[in-house]
Amino acid sequence: MLSHLSPRATLAATASVAVIGLSLALYPTLRRDAVLPGAQPARVDGAPAAEATAPGAEARKAEAPAEIAAPPAIVEATPGADLRAAGAPAAGAPATTAPVPAADTSGAVSSLADSRREAEAPAAMPQAMEHEGGAQMAPAPLARSRESSAEVGGFAAPGFAPDALAPLPAPDTEAFANEDPNPVKIAAEEPVSTFSIDTDTASWPVVRSSLAAGMLPPREAVRIEEMVNYFPYGYPAPEAGGAPFRASVSLFPTPWNAGTRLLRIGIQGALPATDARPPLNLVFLIDTSGSMEDANKLPLLKQSFRLMLSQLRPEDRVAIVTYAGSAGLVLEPTPAADRGAIEGALDRLSAGGSTAGQEGLQQAYAVAEGMGAEGRVSRILLATDGDFNVGISDPEALKDFIAGKRESGIYLSVLGFGRGNLDDATMQALAQNGNGTAAYIDTLPEAQKVLVDQLSGALFPIADDVKVQVEFNPAAVAEYRLIGYETRALAREDFNNDRVDAGEIGAGHQVTALYEVTPAGSPARLSDPLRYGTAPEGGDASELGFLKLRWKAPGAAHSQLVETPIPAAPGEAGDDARFAAAIAGMGQLLSEPKYLGTWGWDEAIALAAGAKGDDPYGYRAEAVGLMRLAASLSR
Repeated sequence: MLSHLSPRATLAATASVAVIGLSLALYPTLRRDAVLPGAQPARVDGAPAAEATAPGAEARKAEAPAEIAAPPAIVEATPGADLRAAGAPAAGAPATTAPVPAADTSGAVSSLADSRREAEAPAAMPQAMEHEGGAQMAPAPLARSRESSAEVGGFAAPGFAPDALAPLPAPDTEAFANEDPNPVKIAAEEPVSTFSIDTDTASWPVVRSSLAAGMLPPREAVRIEEMVNYFPYGYPAPEAGGAPFRASVSLFPTPWNAGTRLLRIGIQGALPATDARPPLNLVFLIDTSGSMEDANKLPLLKQSFRLMLSQLRPEDRVAIVTYAGSAGLVLEPTPAADRGAIEGALDRLSAGGSTAGQEGLQQAYAVAEGMGAEGRVSRILLATDGDFNVGISDPEALKDFIAGKRESGIYLSVLGFGRGNLDDATMQALAQNGNGTAAYIDTLPEAQKVLVDQLSGALFPIADDVKVQVEFNPAAVAEYRLIGYETRALAREDFNNDRVDAGEIGAGHQVTALYEVTPAGSPARLSDPLRYGTAPEGGDASELGFLKLRWKAPGAAHSQLVETPIPAAPGEAGDDARFAAAIAGMGQLLSEPKYLGTWGWDEAIALAAGAKGDDPYGYRAEAVGLMRLAASLSR
């Protein structure tokens, strides 16, 4: 039968089979590179760079038939290469298929491009998506026409631009740490409120990235205390020779309820001079798994760490540990003065493989322990999207592992990068149990804020296990509720138990907490008095309550106590107080607005805009813009 085939027919048949096989082999890679803006060209040179990394890609890869595996040693894709030359071997590479004439490949290439456009058309349509809480989320508009020419998988092909779509979060693949909003408490029945301080700021950039992408954030991503604590306030500094921080209180009318008041507790940490701080042992623990390849993950991480290097002193030391399929020591402990060696190690990092988080943590702690020396601060700085899928991946198991390492005196802080598979729950479990903080970096300016402007607070602790307890006076207070701090709640008896872990305050750090308080006799009271209850004993109503704080010096086993009475007389709210209230209102509008009455976005915007005050870096102005955007998306 073969003898009846002409040489031309044979060549055409061979070319068709080769093109179809090549198209099927490259399809997953082409799809991934096109859908993920900023993705690097696929490599098919024998290295595992073609491993799927987009959310859901693992499942798609597992479902693919074995017969469609990519042939060995296909040419490496290079930016700008013509797709019509896909059948030709690269210089120096052995050819695995016969050269295919350009005329025979054009139809197959066109069919592949058409099938890709048809498969991706539903995802590109600007349809509204259902918010988990019921709100509508609309994708961001296309950045440019899909008809423009662009590189797909390293080849130049018309009809699709990989960066045409704005990088949209995918809330259904993300996990956030949060609890139900704090309820209203009756002061006569539960006069004591206890919680651990929180200096994390991760929630605000997550909210910002969602709004910037044209959608409301997931409700569980909104942690109001982290939003409020993102902004600097003008709290008085501690006095020399006393505690390393100073607590101040203020009471003013609640913007959304004329019958209640807001109690603001502000804590300001001392900020020692740079040359007075102890030398630092810093271990960068960097997630280099396949899920980190996006432009807003590993590439942004590298840029962020370069910014921080300029803030380190010559006597500080840096080591780099990475983890993907397995963990590895990329840079031995190196003096910060040798910046070239550190930057060179960062430059060599690339993404690929699964996420062996447990193994990476174990090696990072071992390296940090080996660097330890008297008088030095040791901290692991974990940078990840939180997608732990090898080893311990359950937040509770990770919590136990980190808690066991906490006694070594090594601090663990977490920096989150990227959206789509952000595992905020795991990151929070690590930071809270590792005596550290959690931040989320979505832009290079955010890296400047966290790793340059606030570096001392992020790396150098001045007080450990800081707990707050407020006892409200039933003679002055009918009801109260703590706004935020749901994941930081402590039992009343935990306050005096030095074995119970709590949050840390870094050098220069600030902490803000807000209570909505209903005065005794106010018509705004939500609960009815009990028919058979005992009326609270009469007392001095000049005190609203009593504030107590417990803290430990870094490395100490026993805590110290600070106490402050809270006057019942309200005062005028300054710009700082009103702006903090506006952000707390914004957080409630995005999560649970049931206590706000008719107060809405217009009122929140007006309050924040009128309280910007001194805003040297534009953080407050940005907040007003985001409120306006949230208001539009909510309608």
